[in-house]
Amino acid sequence: MEPIQASLKKWMKKNKSFQEHYTNIKREVLKDPEVTEFLTLNKVNQKEIEKNLMKLYEYKSQSKQCNHCSSLKGCINILPGYSPILHVENGELRLIYEKCHQNVLFEKQKKQQNLIQSLYMPKEILQATYDKIDVTLDRSQAIRETSQFLELAKTELPAKGLYLTGPFGVGKTYFLGAVANKLKELNISSMLIYMPEFVREIKTSIQDNSINEKIDYFKNTDVLMFDDIGAETQSAWIRDEILGSILQYRMMEQLPVFFTSNYNLKQLEQHLANTNRGGVEEVKAGRVIERIKQVSKEVSLDGENRRDK
Repeated sequence: MEPIQASLKKWMKKNKSFQEHYTNIKREVLKDPEVTEFLTLNKVNQKEIEKNLMKLYEYKSQSKQCNHCSSLKGCINILPGYSPILHVENGELRLIYEKCHQNVLFEKQKKQQNLIQSLYMPKEILQATYDKIDVTLDRSQAIRETSQFLELAKTELPAKGLYLTGPFGVGKTYFLGAVANKLKELNISSMLIYMPEFVREIKTSIQDNSINEKIDYFKNTDVLMFDDIGAETQSAWIRDEILGSILQYRMMEQLPVFFTSNYNLKQLEQHLANTNRGGVEEVKAGRVIERIKQVSKEVSLDGENRRDK
């Protein structure tokens, strides 16, 4: 049987239109500045050019790093979202594809969207932006402390978050959402939890055997945020076995926690000491407060009630 390459050459000699087309492609490829520069720099010989002419044509015809594409959806390449790269390996010309700039940006944004998880938090809080926080004297300390935390987080995640305490409606929860979105820009994950619903979620998790999995997630997320701690129905089991366990782990691993509360820490300690069984357990409550102090710094937040606007 005659070799395929030999048969192909004979066919090309007989087929004048194909020869003309092949010659035109070769001329077009070798006129391309990028291809010419690559071949010159890598000293690619004529035999290798002939052998890989279709690869060179493919490279020439594709958009390089989005230079001919309006968007990722409008990508004109054979592999949408991927840009061609020429290189020489062991003397042979290779054509590979790597993710283009727009594809990399898209995946980064998609990943960032998943960095903020929440448990029963309002949509407006998840869309909060740090730039929209009103700068007033009542908020100056909170703004200063959160700005410092975010600046340090650019290089290394601080071991302590903030315990934001103040009256209803002054924007404590909005602070959490704004900080979470800033952390997202730094590719740092966060988990926002509304405490009253957290208690209900934990109790439900006992029934479907997902409690350990959820507690492990709360323990290990980069930045944990408890909103409105002290508003939940008080339970010694939740306080000691769940909240205490999570805080103990994060304290040991030096992972920060943010809190918001209408109670300051002294008031919260009194609240935690009173269980739903009618007892007073000051020592156990004090233990939780000490853990809170190890993972956060108490900061007062005051001002007008924004919910009345």
